[in-house]
Amino acid sequence: MRSFRPCFSLGKCFLALAGSAILAFGLYNVHSFSNVTEGGILGLTLLLHHWFGLSPSISGLVLNAACYIGGWRTLGRSFIFYSVIAGGGFSAFYAFFERFDPLWPGLAQMPLVAAVVGALFVGVGAGLSVRAGGAPGGDDALAMALHKVLHQPIERIYLGSDLVVLALSASYLPLERLACSLLTVLLSGQIIGLIQRIPSLSARKAAALESTNK
Repeated sequence: MRSFRPCFSLGKCFLALAGSAILAFGLYNVHSFSNVTEGGILGLTLLLHHWFGLSPSISGLVLNAACYIGGWRTLGRSFIFYSVIAGGGFSAFYAFFERFDPLWPGLAQMPLVAAVVGALFVGVGAGLSVRAGGAPGGDDALAMALHKVLHQPIERIYLGSDLVVLALSASYLPLERLACSLLTVLLSGQIIGLIQRIPSLSARKAAALESTNK
């Protein structure tokens, strides 16, 4: 028990849940009705379904599992703990939001607005969960693992993986939808990166103490 307590905190659990709630709210109320999609695992499952008839329920399970396993081997047990909270929270919150009618059905006719609004929800939601140390989806697990291995800004890793999937998706997606999806991944990745760079409370306290001692 002594080794367990320092690794897991109630504050990070709350942060992971808050992020998954925001993410689920945005995906249900914006993405699912606007036909604006993300790249990553979601876009890849849709691509495989279009060209090979492979069900997203199968491809999504395999791809997400592979990303989580990679994240666990790279980031350790705390990653799995917070990812279970973030991923489980996302599923629970999404199921809850599905009980209600969408708040903004008119966004289906405004793909540009949907792209911007959706990016805000995805960026803030995924950003909070990732900052807590958990991954609500396989995309996030992959980005977190590569961020640690490659020492590159996490927004660049999100963008790189999303651009690869969107480039492949150009083989079947309408140009307008593809352009709006590109805008979404550009904005959401930048927001996720910005949230990771916000100094933690302990870092701010340490900086304040250091400046006081000078």
